[in-house]
Amino acid sequence: MKKNLSIALAGNPNAGKTSLFNAITGSHHKVGNYPGVTVEKREGFVDHGDLRFKIVDLPGIYSLTAYSLDEVVARDFLLEERPDIVVDVLDSTNLERNLYLCLQFQELGIPVVGALNMTDEAEEKGISIDERLLSESLGIPFVKTVGTSGKGIKTLLDECVALLASTPPKGEKEDREAGIAKGSKKAGAPLKTAHYGQEIESRLEPLTELVSSDKDFSARYPARWLAIKLLENDENAIKKAREHSRGGEILVKAEADRAWITSHFGKDSEIVITEQRYGYIRGATREALTQSTHPHFSPTEFIDRLTMNHFLGLPLFFLIIWGIFKLTFALGEYPAALLETLFGSLADLARILLPEGFFRSLLIDGIIGGVGGVFSFVPLIVILFLCISILEDTGYMSRAAFLTDKALHAFGLHGQSFMPLMLGFGCTVPAIMATRTLKSPKDRIATILAVPFMSCGAKLPVYVLLAGTFFPDNADNVVMLMYLGGVALSMLSTILLKKTVLRGPSTAFVMELPPYRLPTWKGVFWHVWGKTLSYIRKAGTMILVASIAIWAITTFPQPGDEAERTQVLAADFSAARPEASLEERDLAVGRALEEYRLEYSLAGRIGRIIEPVIRPLGFNWKLGVALVPSFSAKELVVSTLGILYGGGAEGEDNESLRQALRRDPGMNRLTALTFMVFILIMPPCLASLATIRSEAGGKWLLFQVLYSLTLAWIGAFIVRQVALPFLIITGSVI
Repeated sequence: MKKNLSIALAGNPNAGKTSLFNAITGSHHKVGNYPGVTVEKREGFVDHGDLRFKIVDLPGIYSLTAYSLDEVVARDFLLEERPDIVVDVLDSTNLERNLYLCLQFQELGIPVVGALNMTDEAEEKGISIDERLLSESLGIPFVKTVGTSGKGIKTLLDECVALLASTPPKGEKEDREAGIAKGSKKAGAPLKTAHYGQEIESRLEPLTELVSSDKDFSARYPARWLAIKLLENDENAIKKAREHSRGGEILVKAEADRAWITSHFGKDSEIVITEQRYGYIRGATREALTQSTHPHFSPTEFIDRLTMNHFLGLPLFFLIIWGIFKLTFALGEYPAALLETLFGSLADLARILLPEGFFRSLLIDGIIGGVGGVFSFVPLIVILFLCISILEDTGYMSRAAFLTDKALHAFGLHGQSFMPLMLGFGCTVPAIMATRTLKSPKDRIATILAVPFMSCGAKLPVYVLLAGTFFPDNADNVVMLMYLGGVALSMLSTILLKKTVLRGPSTAFVMELPPYRLPTWKGVFWHVWGKTLSYIRKAGTMILVASIAIWAITTFPQPGDEAERTQVLAADFSAARPEASLEERDLAVGRALEEYRLEYSLAGRIGRIIEPVIRPLGFNWKLGVALVPSFSAKELVVSTLGILYGGGAEGEDNESLRQALRRDPGMNRLTALTFMVFILIMPPCLASLATIRSEAGGKWLLFQVLYSLTLAWIGAFIVRQVALPFLIITGSVI
């Protein structure tokens, strides 16, 4: 049986940590959340010799000083879970800055291996790193890796095994940390930590010994690490120190030491310690790091002259977004049509093979009509995620954040809100999670409330269905209008909130601009595959169950007077159109009878109850029924409409949903546009609402639901009144 060991994969953002994680674990990983928060937790497994490593991908952070939720999660995991080893993923093109976090990992007393990632890019820039000299200087092993190609992965795991073999087991942690506190180099304390200079060390050592006096406490929190954090005036460390048996004495001494350092150096103690760390790093890398003095061509600088231009940057960004939508429709139209044909053929086959009855109706109208309608949009989802993934992997998205920073400031936000808002185009849940990087609570709440107005991937099938049905010549432009409308609404909503319930200044925005990189097919594939698989799973599970439930409420109860109703309908049709053929009469009677069944069903009764509220928006009871399951998942709108409009009389079985929608006298261009606006603004899905509650609390969840529902009704009503005269003038209402 293999021995299980844990490795925490950590590092700065944009250091290639995700690429390295994927290279190590391949497809053998799962995604969850850290306990108590909605920060995504990715775990993978890899077998190496007689060992099985559990790889935990920590959030990308710059420091273990907990300013953001990401940093809190990473630090708490390292302190409480105590992994066997930390692999610090370092950007080789920016080594000194990346080593700052590495020193803090060493101070935690956990064995550390440095992965010198992206060495291929470093070599292109004329940067040479001697990993042997670097290891001797810092006291930890370093391995050169290239996450995108998998180069160095085996050597990295070998170094982890070798380091673990020479490191005392967790049970001997106290001996190891005692050695760290005293700077020992004996075998029992193989970990080396930074030296902060004689002045600071003279204050640090007595404070460390005082923290070490409580054995139970120092068994949970490394003494030297906590002492350093206290000198940095870390709020979380101060809170932990209060748990110490001599907590009051420790806090008094730490405050006195901070005051002495500030007085002696003329700077805040946190700044002094930061400068000492960087000084230690520069000394350690002096011989190990060399850079060619020959000028080299920088593609990043060349491209940034265009993409970051004050005049061309934003127009280029909007042109790229427009191009994505054009490409999504141009390439996705044909495979989507093929899938529609495939599911239509399956329905035809079921009609041939199965006898008429409830089971056939369930299979054709419920399962194939509901789930099939959602599955047919998979090609468009794939293309959209593919384009977004390429933009992210190239490094362009970070530039877009900077470009929009000034514009977002006008709405009370800043560039750091851009990434959550952009992620909202994919899925609202991770977009809300991404707001944890915002340090201001008010900025964070404002962004959380703005994100649901962005059109997530689940809204796209609704837009595509209605725009393709009623605006076939301009479907891509109508869909883009919905997306841009969501962006505009999120900004206007933020202005309103920031001037009322979330009044307060925006914080400063600092963000790293990574160099441009060519996306790897493997990285893009796993990103798109993960998103698409999530969509398909939802269609195959929740949407399947919901489709069956919707079929049931549209089928039952059955009217008891169908025979009499059929005779009356046939007589009325013959009287109105005596020249019509028998086939035309049967077709018309079948349609009217199906409409009667739907109105008599539970769904029809629900729709009639809702209808007075939505009638001013131009919605009929069928659209009202489709809105009910949309609170669970927006994709259910398509499957519900497929069920409501999919059932029909014999002779019209091959009619598509689009044709059925066009035939409905209650549906036209104006109603379709108004309905899309309502879907755009209404509250997000249940998963998103649960995330809002977890991230912001129940009060803001209730506010979000009531606020967006009210705004959706008002917005749809205004759009209807404004668009009606225009469509009448152009003669394009129908």
